[in-house]
Amino acid sequence: MTYKLVDVTLDESTLVRWSADIEHERRIAVFDLIEENSFELLKSADPNYPGPYKLHIGTIEGRLSLEIKTKDDTVLMNFRLAVSPFRRIIRDYFAICDSYYEAIKSASPSQIEAIDMGRRGLHNEGSDLLMERLEDKIKLDMATARRLFTLICVLHLKDGRGPR
Repeated sequence: MTYKLVDVTLDESTLVRWSADIEHERRIAVFDLIEENSFELLKSADPNYPGPYKLHIGTIEGRLSLEIKTKDDTVLMNFRLAVSPFRRIIRDYFAICDSYYEAIKSASPSQIEAIDMGRRGLHNEGSDLLMERLEDKIKLDMATARRLFTLICVLHLKDGRGPR
């Protein structure tokens, strides 16, 4: 069984230009996700297809859109999730990321570490929520959920910085 992603794309037509830092984070998240992930469809148009999968993430009418295909582009699953449960976490995550990047410039190592711990905690909270929201559709491990949460955050940037 192959239960893994081999391609991940974001719907760039709904996005504004990303800053170089954000583009770098997106590329790293996609690279890391493809290198190592655990992604098993629990419901599918073809329940006998064990992967590998292609994932396209976007936003449609204010909802998170996920389209999962076979490696030859046959759609296996297409669904939307409400973004509202994620909004507070995404907003807080961006705020603490901004604090972290500012702290790197002048704060003490212990202050930077404290902010980074908070940042990682929010990232884990968002990843846990994603796993919970997908639990009847897709089985993920925590590392996969963390990388997907990073990409969801990128989709919610406005003017290359901060959430929409």
